[in-house]
Amino acid sequence: MKTVRIGLIGSGFIAVLHMHAYRRVYGINVEVRSVVSLDASVGDFARRFGIPDTRSDWRTLLNDPEIDVIDICTPPALHAEMVVACMRAGKHVICEKPFTGYFGHPGDATPIGHHVPKAVMYQRVMAEMEETCKAIRASGRLFLYAEDWVYAPAVVKTAEILRATQDKILFMKAEESHSGSHATHAANWSLSGGGALIRQGCHPLSAVLHLKGVEAAARGERITVAEVTCDVGHLTAGLTAQQHAYIQAHPVDVEDWGMLSLTFSDATKATVFAGDMVMGGVRNLVETYTTGGVVFANIAPNNHVVTYLTDDSKLGDVYITEKVDRKTGWQFVCVEEEATRGYTGEIQDFMECVTLGRQPLAGVDLAYEAIRVHYAGYWAAEEGRRISL
Repeated sequence: MKTVRIGLIGSGFIAVLHMHAYRRVYGINVEVRSVVSLDASVGDFARRFGIPDTRSDWRTLLNDPEIDVIDICTPPALHAEMVVACMRAGKHVICEKPFTGYFGHPGDATPIGHHVPKAVMYQRVMAEMEETCKAIRASGRLFLYAEDWVYAPAVVKTAEILRATQDKILFMKAEESHSGSHATHAANWSLSGGGALIRQGCHPLSAVLHLKGVEAAARGERITVAEVTCDVGHLTAGLTAQQHAYIQAHPVDVEDWGMLSLTFSDATKATVFAGDMVMGGVRNLVETYTTGGVVFANIAPNNHVVTYLTDDSKLGDVYITEKVDRKTGWQFVCVEEEATRGYTGEIQDFMECVTLGRQPLAGVDLAYEAIRVHYAGYWAAEEGRRISL
């Protein structure tokens, strides 16, 4: 059996999740041959996961005949350049979310989140995204969009139910929120392409778009996003240092709260919420209301394991869940996090696609549409009006 050989760009939080998922691939031989990172701890990362080679320049992967797939786990400002270069070099590409964004042009007043009109951002990001997609499609290689929510078992089950019932979705409500990002790039539009709405909200938005597509396909229809409204805010701006004790949001020119409202071409609706000021761990939820019932996809928190513990000192390295500030009291313990949140299914699908030559469940069309809707949302929020797509 042919081995699928991976070159990994990045050694941070998301790269760790991908590595755990690679270890769980079944039926296919997978080997991560090299990791590229400027982080001083890249050697420790490589030793931890048994990766034989470390590098500091991602471009050295392009002409390496020992690499079949390049897995991009970097901040989004680097995605487009890397995707195009890797695919033109004949590599299959896994790209982390979000696909791309607006990160500034020469002559922009800074910080760009406060000075560049969102209508201009929308127009420029759409033009740049068209060029990126053109390069992807011309390459003849696979673009594998690492949107883990599409592969989360709760969302997969929702999709199965929709295919079986062929019921119409009337309304969806989806959310990712938590107490803020520790990543330094999250505070700046020039590095992240937006704030909580795109950094976190890309997950629930992609799930909503995916499930609406599943519904349409089940009945042989085509349903698109027709209109977008949006509101964003900076809720933590006036907090004191004491009030910031448990909230990690320190935005410079991005939002820490956002809400998208979508109207589809069949006049049905969806709401997407994201925030950086919600305590108690990560909230990853999709509620689907149809003509035949209701499906609640509680990715996190869920009640697989619920604990009440009294002594934090005894718990040591026991993992409870992401973004909680303590392990005591009532806790919703995340079990098999890589699987529950979709990373295991995501990487399994991607490796099967590379081996069998089929298209992924999450590909370039979903990546493109999510960014289009996000930036239409930013435009709508700034101008206080409805944007037609």
